[in-house]
Amino acid sequence: MHPMIRMAGLLALLVPAALFAQNFPGGKPARILVGFSPGGGVDTTARMMAQALGELWGTTVLVENRPGAAGNVANEVTVKSPPDGTTMVLCNIGSHAITPARFAKKLSYDPIGDFAFPVMIGGVPNVFMVHPSMPVRTLQQYIDYARKAPGKLNFGSSGVGASPHLSIELWKMMSRINIVHVPYKGAAQALGDAISGHIESSVGNLAGAPLAAIRSGRVRALAVTSAVRSSQLPDVPTFAESGVPGYDVTGWYGLCTQSKVPQAILARLNADGNKILAGPLKQRLEDQGVTVQTATPEQFMAHVRTEIAKWTKVVADAKLEGD
Repeated sequence: MHPMIRMAGLLALLVPAALFAQNFPGGKPARILVGFSPGGGVDTTARMMAQALGELWGTTVLVENRPGAAGNVANEVTVKSPPDGTTMVLCNIGSHAITPARFAKKLSYDPIGDFAFPVMIGGVPNVFMVHPSMPVRTLQQYIDYARKAPGKLNFGSSGVGASPHLSIELWKMMSRINIVHVPYKGAAQALGDAISGHIESSVGNLAGAPLAAIRSGRVRALAVTSAVRSSQLPDVPTFAESGVPGYDVTGWYGLCTQSKVPQAILARLNADGNKILAGPLKQRLEDQGVTVQTATPEQFMAHVRTEIAKWTKVVADAKLEGD
């Protein structure tokens, strides 16, 4: 084929994508999939992103909850969607690091190769909470209490293998304590039972309802999982400060889409995502407990690779592969 003909063919393919990217999403509705039930930090963050992007684009951005298999259901829908950038998933430590670590041999998609990572939103710690009636006020006191009564204390989470659950499994291994996991169908249910006293303790993403429950005194926060304290709870220490040196679990949120989306549209998503995250949305997210931290798509992908490697080891040590 003559070089000029080949070049003309390439331009014909590139120009429509470039033109569409200039006006993205071109009046079409977009959607953000959430692989978890309504009410948790992932869902709350997705709805805030959807509202801000919808205002920027002048179109509707829907949030669709597709819970199941710790984010796997929403991931599969995203991979199979049309490659035009209008279907995104609120990717996070659970869906794109822990789920690949647990189900590496069973996934129908490549968690890196089948996705693009255009928008990094930021980081969020988990927080470990107890009912106010519990006779402990620090994480070290809880550890001492648990060691005196192995297997007697319960903790609730949004489900088996999600980030909150795995953060406590890591703590259990590092502190050599035996507390019993009570999985729920969502973060809201786990928090609700901790507030009512049906379970002694609970863990969840700080973003959203847990922060409000802590501030109102309905639960007592013992520690956050991140390496540094949360600006929203400056008086609550970290696990590392509370007798678990070296402990650090920081969750993260971003917008991902499928890898076949043209680069021009991915660049537009990155630019628009970073734009709204530099505006009023930044304070709204940080008020919810999310520390906004943007990145290039390449930096975001590299972070996800590192997280998959980290959690693959934790999952293996906790014997949670593919359960």
